[in-house]
Amino acid sequence: MALIVQKYGGTSVGDAERIQRVARRIADSLATGQRVIVVVSAIGGETNRLEALGLQMAARPEAREMDVLLAAGEQVSSALLAMALTTLGHRARSYLAHQIPMLTNAQHQRARIEKIETASLMECLADGVTPVVAGFQGISAAGRITTLGRGGSDTTAVAVAAAVAADECQICTDVDGVYTADPRIVRNARRMAQVTFEEMLELASLGSKVLHPRSVEFAGKYKVPLRVLSTFEAGEGTLITMENESMEEPIVSGVTYARNEAKITLSGVSDVPGVAAKIVGPVAGAEIEVDMIVQNTAADGLTDFTFTVGRKDYEAALELLKPVRTKLGARALSGDNKIAKVSVVGVGMRSHAGVAARLFNCLATENINIQMISTSEIKISVVVDERYLELAVRTLHSAFGLGQTAAGS
Repeated sequence: MALIVQKYGGTSVGDAERIQRVARRIADSLATGQRVIVVVSAIGGETNRLEALGLQMAARPEAREMDVLLAAGEQVSSALLAMALTTLGHRARSYLAHQIPMLTNAQHQRARIEKIETASLMECLADGVTPVVAGFQGISAAGRITTLGRGGSDTTAVAVAAAVAADECQICTDVDGVYTADPRIVRNARRMAQVTFEEMLELASLGSKVLHPRSVEFAGKYKVPLRVLSTFEAGEGTLITMENESMEEPIVSGVTYARNEAKITLSGVSDVPGVAAKIVGPVAGAEIEVDMIVQNTAADGLTDFTFTVGRKDYEAALELLKPVRTKLGARALSGDNKIAKVSVVGVGMRSHAGVAARLFNCLATENINIQMISTSEIKISVVVDERYLELAVRTLHSAFGLGQTAAGS
């Protein structure tokens, strides 16, 4: 019998009716003879509600107490789903992290999974009982509740699948797979039947919201076949798997974007060793993630240093750099929080030349100015004015023929 891990997100278990619908979906899988381990997120919006309550108690709550509070959401949904399955005549048992146990390091609110004991889950399956695991949470060596950070239930599901050597990990959500672009922007965006771990990791990291990047990274590392499916509609979804040379590889598999971006520039900085560290260091030290970086050298020995951050961190980053500007004697400190990042991704880019030229020509034809460029073996990202975001996505999607029916899709 196939062993499947199914993960259901917050929208899938948004209320009692949806939880019952998920229970029926799991029951259908059990009826085919599959063994199923279920991982569940908190009811949609519950984590935000609990976080808001914590912030009412203290402006800066201790991370360990926030973990205790936020983990309660998954405790509720796992118990409710186990009840719903039992009502349908299927024996089920909820599991919290300490009951498995799912061991993590002691980094509260962004813990890393270190080990999952599988004996209790496998005994449960052997007894004909379906385990319903609370996602997002773990337990430290000291016995404290930890959480894995936002999107952590995806990581829980993949980690459980790897630990029990599941045949497949299914991420059941409110979309029916991974698309060549956001269907809300590109009407003829196509659901991909298959995509590689490399491509999915780039897509997830560059703005696609279907899967959390950590879960994709985990799945690739442990070679866990990962499938994105709709909770509410029948279909094969999208399989994320290892690169297969027999597959027909399009040059570009998808176009994605990140809207909430901002860029900051320090102009006229002396081009000397260590200047980049002096600029980026204070920002990174404040746990602000720096993304794209461009440094230009002028003839007079001065450089302009530009980098991007999330829009929510824009003002804080500017404040951090004001004393840095003074210390370095920079000519100016400026920024723009009305930019967006658009990216094309595809493993086929490794073996095809001219992708960048085509991308640049397409955007030039639409009079879209490129402000920054970043590349890797399988992706090209550009920063553009936010008002051109949707036009850029549609233009590139069309230029690379992603809306056409491809073989095997």
